Amino acid sequence: MGIKTYKPTSPGSRWKTGYDFKEITTSKPEKSLLRPLKKSGGRNNNGRITSRGIGGGHKRKYRIIDFRRNKFDIGASVVSIEYDPNRTCRIALLQYEDGEKRYILCPLDLNVGDKVISTDFPEIKAGNCLPVENIPPGISIHNIELNKGCGGKIARSAGNACSIIAKDGDYVHIKMPSGEVRLVKKGCRATIGQVGNTEHDSISLGKAGRSRYLGRNPLSRAVVKNPVDHPMGGGEGKSSGGRHPVSLWGKPTKGYKTRKPKLSDKFIIRRRNAK
Repeated sequence: MGIKTYKPTSPGSRWKTGYDFKEITTSKPEKSLLRPLKKSGGRNNNGRITSRGIGGGHKRKYRIIDFRRNKFDIGASVVSIEYDPNRTCRIALLQYEDGEKRYILCPLDLNVGDKVISTDFPEIKAGNCLPVENIPPGISIHNIELNKGCGGKIARSAGNACSIIAKDGDYVHIKMPSGEVRLVKKGCRATIGQVGNTEHDSISLGKAGRSRYLGRNPLSRAVVKNPVDHPMGGGEGKSSGGRHPVSLWGKPTKGYKTRKPKLSDKFIIRRRNAK
């Protein structure tokens, strides 16, 4: 893919960049793999806002993605490479030898007509899925399971890839894109290759309206609010808050540890912010 720039015929288009979509082979998705996508506006089942800054956005349908890759030992060919409005990477439509169709995350260098398979000892090439214990160290992988059979959870966004750095007993050491090193059970599966659309981070929206298309509402800074709306609001003239930064509910927001211990903490060998 490539990045497209626009002639600055307006202030919004002066810094705007977009995709050229050269890798996209069809504009119509597979109807059998579409589902309605309901918008919540950041509200829970009681109608209360639990996630601020969410609203609007273009109407879209959800594409069912096969994160499990549990159709074993059956070959599939890539029918098309498609745009997915719900994620940053592209998706590939696979047609299996028995006629079933499924979407997967499209890795780099996967093209229409390529053959992929999910089995225990396939060829090491982009799009094939196999257990991490059978993947050589140093190979780029994505869509990695944390628990066997639960589907890929790690490295699913555009340009992401992990790598295996060691194998130790029942676990495999995986280096994450952030630098974190995590243990994954050797029976968990992963897909070979780096997730495509690697230039996604270089896209400039160019104007606030493009964020609104994505369903992102603007958020006001705390210090410009009234005291009734935020603990850091109010003050004569421009004020920096007059206290240490806190959240809307009065909890410290900088340097205050809020992360609760998780069951998976014991599988993290080196954290991403380790010095």
